[in-house]
Amino acid sequence: MKRSACLIFNPVAGNRDPDQDLAIIQDILEPFIDLDIVLTTPEIDADRLARQAVDRGVDEIIACGGDGTLSAVAGAIVGTNIPLGIISRGTANAFANALELPNTIEAACETILGGLTRVVDAATCNGKMPMVLLAGVGFEAETVELADREMKNRWGMLAYILSGIKQLNNLERFEAEIETEDKIVSVTAVAVTVANAAPPTSILAQGPAGIIFDDGLLDVTLVAPENKAGAIAASYHLLQTALTGNPSDRDDIGYLRAKKVKITTDPPQKVVVDGELFGITPITIECVPGGLTIFVPRVEEPQAVEKLTGLADIEITLK
Repeated sequence: MKRSACLIFNPVAGNRDPDQDLAIIQDILEPFIDLDIVLTTPEIDADRLARQAVDRGVDEIIACGGDGTLSAVAGAIVGTNIPLGIISRGTANAFANALELPNTIEAACETILGGLTRVVDAATCNGKMPMVLLAGVGFEAETVELADREMKNRWGMLAYILSGIKQLNNLERFEAEIETEDKIVSVTAVAVTVANAAPPTSILAQGPAGIIFDDGLLDVTLVAPENKAGAIAASYHLLQTALTGNPSDRDDIGYLRAKKVKITTDPPQKVVVDGELFGITPITIECVPGGLTIFVPRVEEPQAVEKLTGLADIEITLK
């Protein structure tokens, strides 16, 4: 018997042709999977469609759209053990990159067909709002708000960079108190980021470097430069930590790991969760270990290579 799955498709995500993308998905998946295709609309969002699918008792759910759509669907099925397939077609594709998933439609479909799953962590914000990737307080939230849909359609990923540069001119520091299960940290910061999973491009989450998304812990990065020049230097340093895998060693960047984090600020700061504006501080974020099951690519076993046993096996020609 063929597998069955509910495909939740956001037609306005990214800047590709939605009809063409949906046709590609159907061509690859429908010979093997019975697809129940539902589309998001301005009135019915991905979260609602995913919860309806859960209530119907579906075996699998496939989400196709930008990071907001993917995170909404993932959040709706946290704790259900329903396998989730990810097909990214948004601006940043941070969701796929953070969870080490393919970010092309064809490769993502092949991953889903492969049927291999992995259990990863999730999180909740203020006891109810699900989070799969990260929450940003301060600078990141302001940057996301500046990068509206028109800007993202025009510039793609560059929209976030342009918004970040613009936000540097309005850089504001705030007093932050970070409370975990065993400590309280107070700092004057411009950004606080709490990550369950994050791609290297989410540089404000890269204090500890090498964020692990199935260790039952959240990674908290505190960025506390004194001025615009310091913010630029700190951002560049965090990019280097992401590329090298080494944790930050700057005095104006701190990081810690915890199961539960409460952030209070003065004055209150905007909060963005998984790329969408959530509200303002205070906010409490708690890890949900093993809360999400996702389809992942199969890893090819390395082929055995016959070892050379002596110099006689090697021919060297000098010219």
